[in-house]
Amino acid sequence: MDAILTALADPARWRLVGLLAERPRPVGVLAQLAEARQPQTTKHLQALERAGVVTSQRSGQRRVYALRAAPLRELAAALTRLADTAEQAGGPRETYDRYELSLHAERLAAEKPGWADGRSFRFHRSLAAGPEKVWRHLTEASLLAHWWTPDDLRVSELVFEARQGGRIVHEYRDAEDVDGSDLIAGRALGVVEDVRPGERLVYRLSPQLADGSPAFTAHLALDLRPTETGTELDVHFRITDSTVESADFIAGVEIGFGQSLDKLAATLAADTHTTHTRSTE
Repeated sequence: MDAILTALADPARWRLVGLLAERPRPVGVLAQLAEARQPQTTKHLQALERAGVVTSQRSGQRRVYALRAAPLRELAAALTRLADTAEQAGGPRETYDRYELSLHAERLAAEKPGWADGRSFRFHRSLAAGPEKVWRHLTEASLLAHWWTPDDLRVSELVFEARQGGRIVHEYRDAEDVDGSDLIAGRALGVVEDVRPGERLVYRLSPQLADGSPAFTAHLALDLRPTETGTELDVHFRITDSTVESADFIAGVEIGFGQSLDKLAATLAADTHTTHTRSTE
């Protein structure tokens, strides 16, 4: 496949492929139609033949070249698979496009400091675990690290002191940046304000801009309510102190925090399933 792509990347060779798609042709005619010198045309045709794109045969004094359709169909199928993967419903590309639309709207709105103050988001998840277990996943750093980032990101530094006045440090990187050589995707500092184990958790968190200053302050209130099947989690996310530069961050709140909560729900559901399976063995 690499050889085919390399061969077709040259505009002159691509022109010859187009001519051969119409019908087999001898070198001299191809050179005339392509408005090129015959020696150069011969070299291009030989490169295409080595890549398996064309075939040739001697006919009297002439060498006639013909296009091989099979390699092109294989290439077309590979490109179609790539396009289908990129555009799969609910996939990363769809999320990227959603963020792009939100980003455009927020940047237009961010005309002066305080532009997003008072903006709020509400999230709700039904979780397959009791309040005590959910609370641990909300407050213990080792468990928070499994879900407290959007898709395709990973926690690289995390401090969460689950007490009033406790410190919060949340840093994350691309999930594939295993050695930390790329720039961090985000970093936020915060403080815990209210702690009622198994019931309510309140904290504020400020994402940082590139210069280390806060982009805005997020005030989060998480309320837990026990049910027969687990826990109902309600999250109120409110913004204050918004800067003009915070548009890029705020554009991703609904998508990113929603993905994080989905990961929390999936983690708890998997834990519950594993525990249930072990208990029945």
